[in-house]
Amino acid sequence: MDTVKQQREWMKAHFDKMDNVQSDQQLQKPQPPLQKPYNENNEVIDLPEVNESILTKTNIFDIFTDRVSHRKFTDESISLEELSFLLWASQGVKDIKGDNYCTMRTVPSAGARHPFETYIVVNRVEGLKSGVYRYLALTHQLACVFEKEDLEEKIAQVTLGQKFAGKSAVTFVWSVVPYRGEWRYSVVAHKPMVLDAGHVCQNLYLACEAIGCGTCAIAAYDQKEIDEFLNLDGEDEFVIYVSPVGKI
Repeated sequence: MDTVKQQREWMKAHFDKMDNVQSDQQLQKPQPPLQKPYNENNEVIDLPEVNESILTKTNIFDIFTDRVSHRKFTDESISLEELSFLLWASQGVKDIKGDNYCTMRTVPSAGARHPFETYIVVNRVEGLKSGVYRYLALTHQLACVFEKEDLEEKIAQVTLGQKFAGKSAVTFVWSVVPYRGEWRYSVVAHKPMVLDAGHVCQNLYLACEAIGCGTCAIAAYDQKEIDEFLNLDGEDEFVIYVSPVGKI
């Protein structure tokens, strides 16, 4: 029980800890980039422009009322236009402030730090080969990380045997780059970053509901395995949330 109580403390606000701590922003150290660099030798794919024509449901009351977690998906593919909308809804950039100081996005983030990268594991998306891609939010593009067939079993494995995760058309995997938040908030950066992940995933839920798709957030996964699968170092970048998406 003592361990449980210690973990509860992590959920509380501890901004008093900043009294004797200066953040790297206060120390005027350079801020981290707004987006993780990508290998320019990898294929980069322009995503379709987002517009309202893709929506099958527009009444916000109905979207809120009907929102529910889905663990059963059809074998139908989703279109590149639908994927573009889901990526934009969950991490789309509306504006860049200052000299690349911060981004204003479709979701809130503490201090506008937006510490996440979006990876997608593609099983069935029209126009995309099966594999792993990363969303380049600043330019609304996809960068191919690697192509790989038969990912259903691997996704089920890294999500601790949750077979439905591998049966999705596409699985969203968000990583966190902690220093983006630590640069500004130092030792109290981590709770806000976890809260921000919830904002991102809720937008995905609502966006799915608006286009006839479903999703189910997953926080139970093998940390080491999923980080290695995406070639993340597990220290300066690691997976924080997973959400399979498919037609329902």
